[in-house]
Amino acid sequence: MMFTTLNELDNTLWPLAKKLYEQSFPKEGRKPDAIINGMFRKMPCFFHTLSEDGTVDAMALSGLTGGGKILLIDYIAVSEQRRGEGIGSQLIQAITEWAQKVMFLDGLLIEVESEPTPTNEQRVRFWERNGFTITDYEHPYIWVPEPYRAMYKQLNQETAWLGDGSGKKLFRYITSFHEKAYSKK
Repeated sequence: MMFTTLNELDNTLWPLAKKLYEQSFPKEGRKPDAIINGMFRKMPCFFHTLSEDGTVDAMALSGLTGGGKILLIDYIAVSEQRRGEGIGSQLIQAITEWAQKVMFLDGLLIEVESEPTPTNEQRVRFWERNGFTITDYEHPYIWVPEPYRAMYKQLNQETAWLGDGSGKKLFRYITSFHEKAYSKK
């Protein structure tokens, strides 16, 4: 498997990854093309892939927040044909190593739906297996009906970016990222 991280949506990998992204997330659950393109113009964002033999088997979109020291993984998708093979965990491990050794970041951050459905609980277990810790705070968004919780993976033990650990401070980082992504500027 070849891991790639780019700070732009290139013309070679992005069309392949975009198909995977669109297959993995319903239209109402993904960002429109204009928003994704704007994210890469407005702020430090990254496009990660795991590929083999010219096929993108997993992809993620991420961006810096928290003063540029925290990587928010905004979307991750694995090819349906490769699910259950550990490809998603391989991608998370590759992103973690890149974040530590190349970017020298303090931590990784994600948000997960907090409703106790089997699908949501399965997603939480995936992230926990990959070293993430879930917080207690449930964040209500005004533009989506379900509440979310933050999960984090601390990379630098010497920094105190978590706040009280409840997740409220982490949602300030997440909200800041989304506000920039959706801003008109």
